[in-house]
Amino acid sequence: MSEVTVTGMVLSASPIGEYDRRVVFLTKERGKISAFAKGAQKPNSTFIGVTSPFCFGEFTFYEGKNSYTLKTARISNYFEALRTDVEGAYYGFYFLDLAGYYSREAVEAGDLLKLLYQTLRALLNPRLNNRMIRYIYELKILCISGEAPQVFECISCGEPNKEAIFCVRRGGLVCPDCRRAGDKGRKLSPAALYALQYIVSSPVEKLYTFVVNEEVLGELGDVVGEYVNAYVEKSFKSREILESIVG
Repeated sequence: MSEVTVTGMVLSASPIGEYDRRVVFLTKERGKISAFAKGAQKPNSTFIGVTSPFCFGEFTFYEGKNSYTLKTARISNYFEALRTDVEGAYYGFYFLDLAGYYSREAVEAGDLLKLLYQTLRALLNPRLNNRMIRYIYELKILCISGEAPQVFECISCGEPNKEAIFCVRRGGLVCPDCRRAGDKGRKLSPAALYALQYIVSSPVEKLYTFVVNEEVLGELGDVVGEYVNAYVEKSFKSREILESIVG
């Protein structure tokens, strides 16, 4: 049985039998990994703390023919503060679920892991609005997954046009000349459009470096929310709970 060491984060953990856990990791090198953590539910197990959601670090597995078994874990960030903040925790659980939805086994996920890590760090920053963090994360994860909206020019003719509307069904901006019967969309304020352009085009490290006023935040929430509903084909219990808490 060979060994493999990866950098990753725990997305979820569930009990298997009386003593073990099944743990799902998002890893830079191998995408999503499901592994057994033997004895992780025993009171004296070294795996109790390191197999909880949000744990980030270096993990070594025994790699079998059809499964992984956790051997060691060296955690560099537990994100403990999220465990004592109900609102922050449920934002975090939703972000973990969304990352799990978009990650794949045996597919490198460096960008996705980096986005998730930086987003959880942003949740710990009291100067940042959690709603804004959510909209940035939702839109950027769609971009990483190849479902970015076109926010720089008309999606049909390629011309930049100040009178373009954002049409979710068409996947981005549509100018007056290219609108079709039945196209529904909204005219965005310059500030909201610029924010969308910044999120789509910026590297992950620079995403959480700006703020907007409440009016623009509302526009972003409407547009990103509608886009997520159209392109994410799954409902998440964590999102339902989050929205019951924050409205």
